[in-house]
Amino acid sequence: MSSAPDIVLRLAELVPAGVPLACVTVVEAVGSTPNEVGGKMIVTAAGLDLGTVGGGRIEAKAIEHAQSMLADPRAAATDFVTWNLQRDVGMTCGGEVRLYFETYNHDTWHVVVFGAGHVAVETVRLLSRLPCSVMVFDPRPEWLARIPDHPSVHKTCTDEVRAQVAALPDDAFVLCVTRGHRSDLPVLAEIFRQGRSFPYLGVIGSAAKRKVLARELTESGATPEQLASFHCPIGLPLGGDEPAEIAVSIVAQLLQERDALSAR
Repeated sequence: MSSAPDIVLRLAELVPAGVPLACVTVVEAVGSTPNEVGGKMIVTAAGLDLGTVGGGRIEAKAIEHAQSMLADPRAAATDFVTWNLQRDVGMTCGGEVRLYFETYNHDTWHVVVFGAGHVAVETVRLLSRLPCSVMVFDPRPEWLARIPDHPSVHKTCTDEVRAQVAALPDDAFVLCVTRGHRSDLPVLAEIFRQGRSFPYLGVIGSAAKRKVLARELTESGATPEQLASFHCPIGLPLGGDEPAEIAVSIVAQLLQERDALSAR
């Protein structure tokens, strides 16, 4: 069982890193319950990170509730719940427990990176130092392993583009920096097929690549409005062709777009 100082230290790691999380605290326990008043746990989108509020069904229900708060951009930042362990949780204990849920980084800036190549590595390295949550997708485990490990960086090895796109936050800034045109195209096509739109959608490449993508996306049913919605080339006009300098130009453009959006 983790101590309160352990929880505080973990919060001190995750909160500045921009990781969306909920801290759950047992504030009252009446009757026969497995919960200790003062018990705490940290929950992220991935599940239980640290601590406990009693284990078993009550903890599973609390984790589910915390994750639902994190997944809903309209959810309140805090919540109190009182659960009867028999009626609400399905346990044999006859007591009640009152829990306090407090979310952090609920309005985190989400950045999604498709691809784990050289430019992606440098881009994620920069983003990990900013207050944002980064999701990286690539079907190649050996390349994904090169992406820097950081509490705010979430790596997924998969080629299920449909599921990836469907799960993206509506407010995500999306970057396609995959192996090339043939792996960028399915991502864009699926985004448009699902009718998704994002504050920023960019594909690494040249103006000539954009023309090819636009033609093929039109053939797959994309509308003129959708074609106008993505950046290609991406990045501000600065630096050279080294991956680290390209990454600086990309992140600079993301910050520019983010700040312009906030000013509206």
